[in-house]
Amino acid sequence: MGPHLSLPIVRRSRVKQKAQRVGSNVPTGFRHNGRMTTAPKSSHSRTGELSVRTERRTQLQDITAAVAKLVQDAGVLSGICYLYVPHTTAGIMINENADPDVAADIEAALARLVPQNSGYRHAEGNSDSHIKTALVGTSATIFISEGKLELGRWQGIFFCEFDGPRTRRLRVKIFPD
Repeated sequence: MGPHLSLPIVRRSRVKQKAQRVGSNVPTGFRHNGRMTTAPKSSHSRTGELSVRTERRTQLQDITAAVAKLVQDAGVLSGICYLYVPHTTAGIMINENADPDVAADIEAALARLVPQNSGYRHAEGNSDSHIKTALVGTSATIFISEGKLELGRWQGIFFCEFDGPRTRRLRVKIFPD
């Protein structure tokens, strides 16, 4: 992971904030950063993190394969996979991933429900992103069976970006039964 920025709590212009958060050599897409570890003693849980790079302000990005790889690498045959997005303008959802039009329809519906410019009071100009995240949520839980995610036939895991493009983090914790 890149360096941690510690910023004083003051109002900054949106452009300056983005320049401080996004590096110039950020990879595209998502990647497993190899940080799968075992928790202390009896829980035997595994924790990991995915770095997700989005390309648009609003984007539902299918990350099913990347999460499935973390589960496979953990070697857990039966258990639970917890996903958590530690951001206030990005979330996670499970929905159909067989037809990419479904994700596009969800993006369009959220844009109609929560327009970008609607006289919000928040000074940063991304209030719609916070509201969309509140509606979608920042966590998901998926059962693991026979070493694989127990998703329905048409289901996939989507990282939901509402204030991109950015590089984001997805925290993953895997517990065996």
